[in-house]
This record gives sequence, C-alpha cells and structure tokens, in this order.
Amino acid sequence: MKTAVSLLGRPIDGLTLAERLHHTGRWIALELYSPETLPLREIAAEGASAGECAEQLAARGLNPAKYEFQMVRPPY
Repeated sequence: MKTAVSLLGRPIDGLTLAERLHHTGRWIALELYSPETLPLREIAAEGASAGECAEQLAARGLNPAKYEFQMVRPPY
C-alpha cells in the first residue's frame, strides 16, 4: 500500500479505491479556493488529525490558515 507521502500533490478525486479505503479516517489538507490563487486542489498534507496536517504545512513554510482540512471518507 502507498504511504501518506505518496498522496501529496494528488487530487483527492484521483485516489484509487484501494487508496481511499486505506486512508479512510485520516485527515488531508487542501488549499482553500480563492479567485486570486485558483488552487489545483491537490493534497498538501495527510495525518491522523487536522492539527497534524497543520504542523506538516507549517514545517514546510506554508500558512495552515490558507488550507481546509477534511477527513478521507470511504468511497462507498
């Protein structure tokens, strides 16, 4: 199974069924939409909590306030 690092930079809709099942219940961070930035909506962080995702973003020099955090839901 792929690791969480392999999710970074990929759209949530691009995950395979197996990946969604494996990461169900984990949290991801997606850049907030704004007309100025038009983000690609790629996964920027993945962790056991939204706080863990925020820490990962901050460690990379990104502002967690510009991201939304959501839990990966099962595909069905």
